Amino acid sequence: MNNDECSAWECILRLTLLLGVLISGCSGPLQQSVSRFEFLTPKPFGYVIGDEIAHRIVIDTRAGVELNNNTLPKPGELNRWLTVNRVEHAQSKTGQGMRHIIDIRYQVFYAPLEVKMLTIPGFSVQFKQGAQTIEQAVPDWHFTISPLRELAVRKDDGGEYMRPDAPPSRLSNREAKWRLFASLFVVALSVLYLTYLYGYLPGLPRRGIFKRAQRQLARLPERDLATALSVVHHALNTLNRKPLFQHKLNEFYRNQPDYRQLAGELNDFFDLSNRFFFADYGDIGRDDFGKIERLCRSCREVERGGR
Repeated sequence: MNNDECSAWECILRLTLLLGVLISGCSGPLQQSVSRFEFLTPKPFGYVIGDEIAHRIVIDTRAGVELNNNTLPKPGELNRWLTVNRVEHAQSKTGQGMRHIIDIRYQVFYAPLEVKMLTIPGFSVQFKQGAQTIEQAVPDWHFTISPLRELAVRKDDGGEYMRPDAPPSRLSNREAKWRLFASLFVVALSVLYLTYLYGYLPGLPRRGIFKRAQRQLARLPERDLATALSVVHHALNTLNRKPLFQHKLNEFYRNQPDYRQLAGELNDFFDLSNRFFFADYGDIGRDDFGKIERLCRSCREVERGGR
């Protein structure tokens, strides 16, 4: 072998070594482009027809690597028993690159006659880095699916067989009962309070009789002496629990001793009432209406315990 042949072989060897170095230098960064791959799946058993199965894929890449969405599964039928309902892709920045989260929701429409193992096919996720392409394989996922019905229909002696429906769980009405009792209690208290105000409770002082009479008098014109007398008569009758006449005042004072201090005013009131209703008393003055108002005001003070 001469010197020319040796130099030629030496050049070929050097070119081969240089090409190997270049290839290893390019393949290293490609392998390091994906720093994390995680395939998150649920339990691989206990599924029936119509169930949904959720998969999550987490991939961390370095900066400048872009995911090709066209390589992800598309919503729709994958085969005769498997459908992709939803595919979602989200990405966020990490410390030195990007994180891609891919959520895929499958739905199974297989009706087995017995427990059977099925496979959700895998696929490859493709990334682009400049003019180069990087692929990350997502493996197949195996799971078992169970039947919804019995293999054979059983029959009873009459030739029929039906399982009774499961009884529904009873809703708790405890809170409704407490609300009902609370409402009834509030209503009872309101009725008791109103009964007390209107003086319908025996043995208890009546504290609203002359208050209502004062309000009625305040709405009357000064010359409506007949209505004013009737209002005060009604208040006294209510307090006495029966019609009160002038000759029964002593008995009234025994039952209502607090009103004895108004004996003079009550006598004047009954005299005015007798003259007006039974003696054709027609000379009605402003002072007569004022006497009735003052009597009602005094009775109200006694009613409130102020006198």
